[in-house]
Amino acid sequence: MEEYLAILDNQGGLCCVCGCSGDSPRVLGSFAVDHDHTTGAVRGLLCNQCNRAIGMLDDSPTLLKKAAAYLENHLTNPK
Repeated sequence: MEEYLAILDNQGGLCCVCGCSGDSPRVLGSFAVDHDHTTGAVRGLLCNQCNRAIGMLDDSPTLLKKAAAYLENHLTNPK
């Protein structure tokens, strides 16, 4: 718990990807501890939605970039 709180403090209490806070509906109780599945090294704390999204794309930067490009090429309602 001490390590979790230290990481959370270092991140400013926000998800490393989307920047939501711990009281967001995207966080189900606590942030997910994101880690490298090969080495087990902790990368950071993510909201549950960001953690699932990264996991569903097999933690692949290549797939994440392709998904981002796809969305950018198919914008119908830019924010």
